Amino acid sequence: MSFVNYNTKEINCKIVYYGPGLGGKTTNIQHIYMRTSGDTKGKIISLNTENERTLFFDFLPLDLGKIRGFNTRFHLYTVPGQVFYQASRKLILRGVDGIIFVADSQLVKMESNQESLESLSHNLLEEGYDIDNIPLVMQWNKRDLPNITSIDDMEKQLNRYQAPSFEACATKGDGVFETLKMSSKLVLMNLKGGAS
Repeated sequence: MSFVNYNTKEINCKIVYYGPGLGGKTTNIQHIYMRTSGDTKGKIISLNTENERTLFFDFLPLDLGKIRGFNTRFHLYTVPGQVFYQASRKLILRGVDGIIFVADSQLVKMESNQESLESLSHNLLEEGYDIDNIPLVMQWNKRDLPNITSIDDMEKQLNRYQAPSFEACATKGDGVFETLKMSSKLVLMNLKGGAS
């Protein structure tokens, strides 16, 4: 849940990038960090594990407007994709305002995508959230690779929540900001709806 800093007049929102290991979560965050103005972003923090990194940084977007006179600052997190980091994933989901699920489009990764989506739903429930009631955006990453699942099949097999979805190639930056903008918009709409 977002928290308000009355000293800086900011509402702080947490968006978590979730998905299977090596699916592109870290690449998304790194691309956003590299393309965000230095005056509006904090430092990127990397927590290294044996197989994957968990990244975090925050930024203050310039074009999203204010909510009751407060600016909105977004904190972006990635979760480790591997199953044996379950405790870390739950901890990072605590206080979440929005989820970006980064699915790996490769045919051989569909089972990993499905397992990760099930894990997301389960972990959210354990933290007191219902996946149906949290802003969720799906990203179909690695669309530039051969042997990928069709968009129709990605939608049928993974998007049972009817969430907005975007094709992406995070290594090139394709679809990265479109996905984040939609997530930010949904989080803000959720905040505004709850603020009245």
